[in-house]
Amino acid sequence: MFMIDYQDLSWRYWLLTAALLTAGVAGYPTAFVIAIGLTLVQLAHFALRARCLTAFPVQVRFWYLLLLLVALPAPLQSLYWAPMIGTWAQILFGYCTMARCVSLLPWNRQEPWSADLLWRTFLSRPVRGSILQGLPATRA
Repeated sequence: MFMIDYQDLSWRYWLLTAALLTAGVAGYPTAFVIAIGLTLVQLAHFALRARCLTAFPVQVRFWYLLLLLVALPAPLQSLYWAPMIGTWAQILFGYCTMARCVSLLPWNRQEPWSADLLWRTFLSRPVRGSILQGLPATRA
């Protein structure tokens, strides 16, 4: 059930980011700033590679960066636990909560909101590639 992929550059970006967030949560707040910098590099890299700011991988990295920036002020730094745990889940198991949330934005989905859509979005098995192509079909 592990989805470890040392060959994938994206996976390595996330691994380094998770390590930095872990260091930050462990008491080294400078690691949060470095993680934000790395996420900016990752965002720019994927935007240039896709040649499109609206590409799904770019959107995921944008919203992830926004989450890291919101949590940066000292009183909010306990929020870093969420992306730290989520990023480790992405690295180890391929489950990306942020990608699943972004897939629910109006411009990324083709069906209306429903309990079934939420159920399939958050409880479907992780897939290689994009959650946009990996959701199970609607239940009849």
